[in-house]
Amino acid sequence: MAERRLLLLLGLGLAGLSALYLLWHLRPPVDYILPLRATKLSALILVGAASGAATVVFQTVAGNRLLAPGIVGFDALFVFTQTMLVFGLGAAGYATLPALPRFLGDLSVMLVASLLLFGLLLRRGAGDVIRMLLTGVILGALLRGLASFAQRLLEPSEFAVVQQATVASFGSVDRTQLGIAAAVLAAGLGGAMALAPRLDVAALGREKAFSLGVDHDRLTLVALALVAALVSAATALVGPVAFLGLLAASLARAALPTERHAITIPAAAVTGAAILVAGQSVFERFLGLQSTLGVVVEFAGGLLFLALVLRRRPA
Repeated sequence: MAERRLLLLLGLGLAGLSALYLLWHLRPPVDYILPLRATKLSALILVGAASGAATVVFQTVAGNRLLAPGIVGFDALFVFTQTMLVFGLGAAGYATLPALPRFLGDLSVMLVASLLLFGLLLRRGAGDVIRMLLTGVILGALLRGLASFAQRLLEPSEFAVVQQATVASFGSVDRTQLGIAAAVLAAGLGGAMALAPRLDVAALGREKAFSLGVDHDRLTLVALALVAALVSAATALVGPVAFLGLLAASLARAALPTERHAITIPAAAVTGAAILVAGQSVFERFLGLQSTLGVVVEFAGGLLFLALVLRRRPA
């Protein structure tokens, strides 16, 4: 009961931050400004919630609380895709690509690639999770190297386009894309909450899960598919935000020290959303640095990762 109260307080805190973001110094023309703020706020909440929830599920499947979904190369694949589009089409051609087809293409490429990775490497059972993680790390390094090589061949103007396209941005989110991503998020969160009781059992280990009647291998594949959908939708919408999920999951577990996924998944989702909304509010309203939120989140998440590595052993 206390955990649910704390979760409710987190939700109320997010609601308060959201109201503050929408109404702070709201001046005419309200009909123009308020929808813009609401769209950006929705993107912040969606990306934060997707990252937090996906990280909790991924950490349970991987059996390690130091990991985040980005380790299997989502961010690297997105950067590689944008780089090759600019390399092949040029800056002018890339700029003329319709936003919706490009979003759907990014979403499809990341989703299909991740499902192929998970399916092929885990076809003999969830005991191959470590092999899957190592393969993801290697593929991510390979894609980053190829993207870096291609970027060196670009003209300065084309390179600037790549840089802009591969940095997380919440300022120009299309409402149609936002609606599609929101639908994916709703389905992903719903699926994760439906799996919560079985994830509690899976966290005990593969052998114990089988002895308690849970098909650990099948659960792992379904859970990773949900993770892929959540992370792909968030990344395709605004770009990669490294370490956000790790930061959200760690803070949520610190605030609500429980192993029940019915609590930790929504808590991480709310925490991730609150981090982005609070950070964007500070940068826009007080510091005027709208484009540096992703950098600060990555910096804070990197420090947290180092602290987790140095202060405790992997779970």
